[in-house]
Amino acid sequence: MKTTPEHDERIAKMSFASVYPHYITKVESKGRTKKELHQVIEWLTGFDDKKLKALIDEKVNFETFFKRAKLNPNAHLITGVICGYRIEEIENPTTKQARYLDKLVDELAKGRKMEKILRAA
Repeated sequence: MKTTPEHDERIAKMSFASVYPHYITKVESKGRTKKELHQVIEWLTGFDDKKLKALIDEKVNFETFFKRAKLNPNAHLITGVICGYRIEEIENPTTKQARYLDKLVDELAKGRKMEKILRAA
């Protein structure tokens, strides 16, 4: 399925702070921790706990969130389908990066081993 410009715009303008509590709920309801969630986010974006809190407090949207991120060089190894979209086929960079994060959170919630989630070589 191909993303539409409207879909890409909606993702870009969505506040990271509005989605973050859902990430926490999702992973904690499956027995994972906020610390593990932060580890996954830091691996993908380079944001430590302090920087993540500042971005949440600032209520940045996903577009700004990912513009400020230093994306992990192995992020391209995140593949598969999330929310009905094949990640490898998403053309819009912000949408693709947001789906990378969704996929990592999903894998964490499903109990996947951290080494696998973090695409350790």
